[in-house]
Amino acid sequence: MTPTPNAPDLHGLVQAIAQAHSDDSMNNPLRPEQWDTLSAYLQPCTLAAGQLLFNQGVLDRTLFLVESGSISVHYEDDKGRLRMALVPAGSVLGEGGFFSHRPRSATAQAATPSKLWALTALRFSELSNRQPAIALGLAMAAGAVMSKRLGNRRRRVASA
Repeated sequence: MTPTPNAPDLHGLVQAIAQAHSDDSMNNPLRPEQWDTLSAYLQPCTLAAGQLLFNQGVLDRTLFLVESGSISVHYEDDKGRLRMALVPAGSVLGEGGFFSHRPRSATAQAATPSKLWALTALRFSELSNRQPAIALGLAMAAGAVMSKRLGNRRRRVASA
């Protein structure tokens, strides 16, 4: 994959997706030239260990692709019990809010130093209008991750 001039280099993200082996890893939905096009719609996000990515209850539809590190996802239910999931490199995060247009169902913070790529709802809308095949491929891949998580009771919280 050769990045276009001044475009972010997604090589590390694509490699993380290819090497991911967790049950809820994302499959690579795009060809190399499509990743190059997508890079113009993504914003890099670097987190230190313990740094908050988003809080439960916040209305935000940003979808995050995890290039490196791991993100802890947790919430307290009505009985005060803490539930957790760990989202590794090569997967997505925030797909629940992305698809549902509802507030975040959990809090996410970096468990280790992490690099992510953020795709806001506005940028996804632009991508959908200009590059529908890329938008569809990415949405289907994120939807597949969400489906896997919802089918696994212990990982369900990761679909924040």
